[in-house]
Amino acid sequence: MRARRTTIRPSQLIASVLSLLVVAALAVSGTDAAAAPTAGAAPSAASVSGVASAVESLGIAGTTWAVDERTGKLRVLADSTVADADLARLRRATGHFAGAMTLERLDGRLRTLLSGGDGIYASGWRCSAGINVQSGSTYYFVTAGHCTDSMPTWYTGSAMATMIGPTTGTSFPGNDFGVVRYSNPAVPHPGTIGTVDVTGTATAYVGQSVCRRGATTGVRCGVVTALNATVNYGSGAIVYGLIQTNICAEPGDSGGPLYAGDKVIGILSGGSGNCATGGTTYYQPIQEVLNTYGLSVY
Repeated sequence: MRARRTTIRPSQLIASVLSLLVVAALAVSGTDAAAAPTAGAAPSAASVSGVASAVESLGIAGTTWAVDERTGKLRVLADSTVADADLARLRRATGHFAGAMTLERLDGRLRTLLSGGDGIYASGWRCSAGINVQSGSTYYFVTAGHCTDSMPTWYTGSAMATMIGPTTGTSFPGNDFGVVRYSNPAVPHPGTIGTVDVTGTATAYVGQSVCRRGATTGVRCGVVTALNATVNYGSGAIVYGLIQTNICAEPGDSGGPLYAGDKVIGILSGGSGNCATGGTTYYQPIQEVLNTYGLSVY
């Protein structure tokens, strides 16, 4: 039997080719949709690390940054001293990391919270004692490193009549913690934060309810909003690995403790805003201090 000859018209050929192209496009689209991240997907760790390095390399005082655990993006905050030109530099430097960061303004100015007044005193400075600690039978208190930096001796009052003891360790910048030894047996050193009897330490987590206590503004409470934050206070003073909270603080509160229940979490480094309008504060994790100097709470 002879095969029947079939004639294909040009219009039919074009329609067939178009159909094949549509099928191919759908197949490719399906593959890409499976492989590509969705619009709400978190950015890669490499892109977040890249944008953090770019922000730090600019060295803009008054900036702070930490990963937002909800979105996976680097949340960069700029205080009121950061000029529009520097904001533009930030955007240019991080432009090729699209989707890996957010940039926002902070109320007020980022600063270490040091001033003259009540609390613990050195020559011309006031801070807050953090938490009392010990090594064997020797007792100390922990405070902020920017407080103890270049301050050899501490007193109980502004008249500097009653000595507490000498600074025995400081780490600032990079970290922000210092240690002072109780050398005057007449100065009491209970293992408490106000009326709270301290039983140990704890590690912060985002969303945790916490309080802090300072010589200027007393007890203030809020929540942990980020971990491993970096703050550029200016003049080369960059501090890493800080706990970020939405608790306010004011000058003189530096060095005071952050705690949850009867567990100590950190030591106040600095922040922005005030306790009239609200603010953001940053804390040195307590365990790093204790590990560095072989200390324990009691």
